[in-house]
Amino acid sequence: MVFERVKELIVEGLGVEAEKISLDARLAEDLGADSIDAVELIMKIEEEFNVEVSDEEAQNIKVVADLVKYVEALQ
Repeated sequence: MVFERVKELIVEGLGVEAEKISLDARLAEDLGADSIDAVELIMKIEEEFNVEVSDEEAQNIKVVADLVKYVEALQ
């Protein structure tokens, strides 16, 4: 499942406890991702799922669900 793998990448990349990660969790406000964290997370997502996220699309990703839906749409 895409969400489970995205969740694992967030735990690894941001050091956030898995319990705090939900589809509604906001990357910056709830999970503490700054702009550099967000870029690194997007890079990990691209590598893991073999997708490409444009800079424009990346700016529209605010919550975990946005990331999951984007990856699912590209698969």
